[in-house]
Amino acid sequence: MAESRRDYYEVLGVPRDADEEAVKRAYRKAALQWHPDRNPGNARAYQVLSDGEKRRRYDQYGHAGVEAAPAGRGGFEGGFVSPEDLFASFFGGGGAFEEFFGGGGGGGFRSQRGAHLVASVEVSFEEMARGMERTLRVRRRDRCDACRGSGAKVGTAPSSCQTCGGSGAVQRSAGFFALRTTCPRCRGRGTVVRDPCPACRGEGRVTGEHEITIRIPAGIEDGTRLRVAGEGEAGEEGGPHGDLYVEVRVRPHPFFEREGPDVYCVVPVSFARAALGGDVEVPTLQGKSMLKVPRGTQGGQVLRMRGLGIPDPRGRGGRGDQLVRVVVEVPQKLTKRETELLRELETLQEEHPGEARRSFLGNLKDLFNGK
Repeated sequence: MAESRRDYYEVLGVPRDADEEAVKRAYRKAALQWHPDRNPGNARAYQVLSDGEKRRRYDQYGHAGVEAAPAGRGGFEGGFVSPEDLFASFFGGGGAFEEFFGGGGGGGFRSQRGAHLVASVEVSFEEMARGMERTLRVRRRDRCDACRGSGAKVGTAPSSCQTCGGSGAVQRSAGFFALRTTCPRCRGRGTVVRDPCPACRGEGRVTGEHEITIRIPAGIEDGTRLRVAGEGEAGEEGGPHGDLYVEVRVRPHPFFEREGPDVYCVVPVSFARAALGGDVEVPTLQGKSMLKVPRGTQGGQVLRMRGLGIPDPRGRGGRGDQLVRVVVEVPQKLTKRETELLRELETLQEEHPGEARRSFLGNLKDLFNGK
């Protein structure tokens, strides 16, 4: 004997030419009027009519056109698996459905992780380059040793909350609906402390200072946050500690600047040294070192000192380089002997100009000759 079933358009109260938005509004209205568990036909009607392919099969073959479809979760094809899931899709997740229809929510207090803490530390440029350890004093809340985090005086224990009966949640009825919320008295714990611990005043945690030593890796970037696991505040009801985040600030250096793994500096050299070449003593992060200045070095030229930069902070080995920008120093005051020597040099250079000056003089001659 064939089973008699209501037409899905009739179930939702929409015409056969209703668009998808009209179907959705009709189902939302039905979901608010009737509990989904008592009206599974509404959910099934929406599940079919809101799907273009299923609706086409239903219009062509009726119920038989959608019964043979391959089943997904919960026996239905597609993403909706139950009336609860359909309701949640409209009202923002299962939590709303549970609170409206008494399915949970608000009860069963679970200990939560403690708050994270943030601290900062300042290091010098040299300390950043070599890495170091630094000890910080951190003020935080830890589990009370006297009551072991329960908040109750030694020899006593928290008692069941009379407001919620120990469930941690209270339920209020509004017509057909039952709204379940967190108990305002015990805040979801299900217990209350009647005789509080004098050490922590019933909180279960006490505030104190701790010394924490952290390792700052060599080459760390300015502004980097280091995570120290488990050094934040203790959680309530014996919950685990949060973490400590330490922000590292690197003080600027009067001589060096950083760009990635490389360090830059500016070194002045005399005109004679730049022209003749030679060794110049320069500071590095590892101490003093000699820089070889090639003959004919130009002002602004950058010379590389390999392996004297900043190490990789991730511990992969290797260092950057030190890059030295040469500034050729032109003396502002000359002795009589220096003036005589430079006059002689000037005469020689006028007779035998260098390549740059020869090119310039040639271009200048062409300019005046109209070429």
